Formats: sequence, structure tokens, C-alpha cells
Amino acid sequence: EILDVPLEQDYFGEEKELKSEIKDIKFENLSFHYDDSPELILKNINLNVKAGEVIALVGKSGSGKTTLVNLIPRFYEVTEGAIKVNGIDIKNISLKKYRDYIGIVPQESFLFSGSISENIAFGKNGVTEDEIINAAKMANAYDFIMELPNKFETEVGERGVLLSGGQKQRIAIARALIQNPEIMILDEATSSIDTRTEAIVQKGMDALMEGRTVFVIAHRLSTVRNSDVIMVLEQGHIIERGTHEMLIEEKGKYYQLYTGAFELE
Repeated sequence: EILDVPLEQDYFGEEKELKSEIKDIKFENLSFHYDDSPELILKNINLNVKAGEVIALVGKSGSGKTTLVNLIPRFYEVTEGAIKVNGIDIKNISLKKYRDYIGIVPQESFLFSGSISENIAFGKNGVTEDEIINAAKMANAYDFIMELPNKFETEVGERGVLLSGGQKQRIAIARALIQNPEIMILDEATSSIDTRTEAIVQKGMDALMEGRTVFVIAHRLSTVRNSDVIMVLEQGHIIERGTHEMLIEEKGKYYQLYTGAFELE
């Protein structure tokens, strides 16, 4: 089945290049459904994100949060409308070149069998030892690595089984930092760890978000208070948008979520 999956199309139409730093990302009348169902998962999404902004996506499970962030790196192609970066439709940009601008820290970090050093450097050519050490320090991972028997050469085991959940997340954050991407996608990278570890990982997350355009899916609402814009999704629609203070004042869906009337999943 895997061999039969069609290859991703590098670009559509005439290839265009991003010739400068990312200035803005626009979602224009964006709708999406999966190939195996005509039901729209996202419906007429319009959003204008300026470089350096942190956009938090909140909503119940199934509201479309993960689907929306999966469209940014073109894991799926938009059904209707467009996502544009610096005014260029991302379908017209070479996938390989475009994805170099994007870093992702998923909810469940995937580590490969190999050393910590190899896992941090994964995906980038010509990484120096200093770059690996600096990324580990920024991700708040350096101290625990230096306590391990073989330090940066310690084997992590298949899928990172020899490390704790919090340690794996910090390695994943260091891996994203070393890529130095302009766009970061965080699928609530602290949701599967305990509160004490979360505080340590959060410091690494803060370093990762500094000066980048960030899309964060939030399962714990405490992580979104300082976002520039909070988007509340429900059944594929953006039903509320604004800062934490604005949305609390409106006493709508976000207020209900934040005050615990509903549980986020």
C-alpha cells in the first residue's frame, strides 16, 4: 500500500520562488475535504498572519485544528481557495524549497535509533558540533544530556525508548531549532508530559518561538494566553478570533473553554 501511494507533486503550474524572508501568510477562502469523503473539514477560512506572530488554534477534538496546520506544509492540498506566502500560492512553490522554511514539533516526538547528536542534527546537512550543543542548550536539554553516560553520543533506542517523554520532547525542540525555520508548527508539544516537566520543556518552546511565525495547537489553554491571535475553531469554521483578554471579555466559546465549562481534547 505504501509503495502504491502516489508521489507528492513538487509544484503546480509555473514554479515560483520565495526570494526573500517570509513577510506574511494568508489563508484565502480556504476549504478542505479529504479524498475519501466529500464532507468539508474546513469551511471558508480567511486569515492574515504577519511574520513573527504567534497564532494559537483552540477548539474541541474534530474542530479542524490539526487539518489546518497540516495544509501549511502541504501534507494535503487545499480543496478550494489558497494559502499564500508573500502573495505566492504555496502550490506554485517547489515542495523541497518551501518546506525548508518550516519546522514542526508534533505532539508525539519521533526519535530514530541512533545517538542524541544524530537525532538533533537529523534533516540538516553539515551540522557542526557547536550548533548541536547550542540547540540543546536553547531547548533546555543540555543539562540532562551531560548527565548521561555517553553524553551526546548516548543511544536513544528504537523510537527513543531509552528517554523519558520530556527528554524526547526537548530533543525534538533542539532538532527544530537547528533547522532555524521561519515558520514553526507546534502540535501542543507539552500535552503528553507531567506539569513539572512541562515547565522545563516550555522554556525550550519559548526559545523556539522567538522571532518566528508560529502556529500552535493548544490542548492546555494556559499555553495560549500570550499568543498574538487566538483562533477558536468549531466544525471547520473560525467562530472567534482575538487576544486572550478580548475573548475573555466577550464571554463566548473561548471563555467557556478557558473557565473549564468544556474540556479540550
